[in-house]
Amino acid sequence: MVERNAHSMGIFGRKSLFCLFTVTSVLFMLSWSFVLRSAGRPHFVDLNILPNSKLLALADDGNTRSRSQKDGEIPILVDKNRAPKKYNLFKCNPSNQVLKVFMYDLPPQFHFELLGWKAEGKNSIWPNIRNKVPEYPGGLNLQHSIEYWLTLDLLYSEFADNLNGKSAIRVYNSSEADVIFVPFFSSISYNRFSRLKPHQKTSMNTLLQEKLVTFLTAQEEWKRSGGKDHIIVAHHPNSLLDARVKLWPAMFILSDFGRYPPSVANVEKDIIAPYKHVIRNYYNDTSGFDSRPILIYFQGAIYRKDGGFIRQELFYMLKDEKDVHFSFGSVQKDGIKQATEGMHSSKFCLNIAGDTPSSNRLFDAIASHCVPVIISDEIELPYEDILDYSEFCIFVRTSDALKEKFLINLIRSIKKEEWTRMWARLKEVENLFEYRYPSKDNDAVQMIWQAIARKVPAVNLKLHKSWRFYRSPWKERGLKSTLLPKNFW
Repeated sequence: MVERNAHSMGIFGRKSLFCLFTVTSVLFMLSWSFVLRSAGRPHFVDLNILPNSKLLALADDGNTRSRSQKDGEIPILVDKNRAPKKYNLFKCNPSNQVLKVFMYDLPPQFHFELLGWKAEGKNSIWPNIRNKVPEYPGGLNLQHSIEYWLTLDLLYSEFADNLNGKSAIRVYNSSEADVIFVPFFSSISYNRFSRLKPHQKTSMNTLLQEKLVTFLTAQEEWKRSGGKDHIIVAHHPNSLLDARVKLWPAMFILSDFGRYPPSVANVEKDIIAPYKHVIRNYYNDTSGFDSRPILIYFQGAIYRKDGGFIRQELFYMLKDEKDVHFSFGSVQKDGIKQATEGMHSSKFCLNIAGDTPSSNRLFDAIASHCVPVIISDEIELPYEDILDYSEFCIFVRTSDALKEKFLINLIRSIKKEEWTRMWARLKEVENLFEYRYPSKDNDAVQMIWQAIARKVPAVNLKLHKSWRFYRSPWKERGLKSTLLPKNFW
């Protein structure tokens, strides 16, 4: 009896040990699996990953089908010490997404009021562009009117029946936006309101910049990113002159970097946008190599400062050459008409550095299908990450252009076949530099939005890295973006 009980106890002990071992092994495997999964990706509150509303439909097939609000969110990271921010999955593929843009409702004094538009009521911020679009001042003012066209495009996206071909759409929740747009018409503010009026101690242009800095740096959107995801247009080289150093983390849309230190503006974070050309388009252009009698054309200011000294050097080298038109010109009287006729009659048009590396002349040449000859060593060009300018432009180093007979011999060596190929390519790409309202597929407005979309992943990378070790509440983070960048000057 005792032996039987002992035998039973032995069996029971072995079974118990086996069960205990089995349970322990299962728990160990489950815990190890959990550790591997947690190490492989961050924890999420939810697992909804579908992109939001009709933007996904537009990116896929152009249909505007609706989705629920939660469908647009990648789950929020578990970090209760930091204000939540929603992410859209399609940020990983900006070439196929419609850029979602949050635009501040700045008072009219920052935008359309500068054009002479008057608000109809105290709460009226934007003009009713369905009925009438406020006109932008003509002449050379138009060449830097970039913020005007971008703002109109966002306003139009609110009521457009068909968003096919659109690269950006306005959203009203900043946490859903890819970028934040600041609708300040900085170029017209400089052109029209930078001079002191009688009894004024500070110009309106300066006051508006001060107000803009105060407004932006107080916004949660700015504090959340330090301004890195904000879009500010300062296309005129002298626009935003007082505020640019205080708003330097933002993404600027510029004509070039000529008057900016590289710590404030550079090709890595900012966008180069084309000028709006001021001469007439060459519609139905059936001209050819033999029907354009002028070989090289330049008309404009000859005596310039900074890098523009080359203009006067080339003037003395080329003014007596056969088939070359090199003369002083301006927009006064019939200046634009003369330039239009001259460029339409020329094979090659010089684009020479002036006070800054760029000028509107390049885009006038493109609209004229006059092959641009670019002599500007520091020039940066719009969308050059996707567009090969060497297919329709001639580039000449300044040091080479100043050599006796170098430039004229180079141009004369380009034969009819090669010129015709470049002329045909100009007609293919000219749409990329056209500003329109409403904008059209792959025109200048859409190309700028696409260029911004290509910057978004880099912006997100910087933001995510900056949040790696951040654990304090948002309100304690403070604002450091108004300080000078570390490598300023």
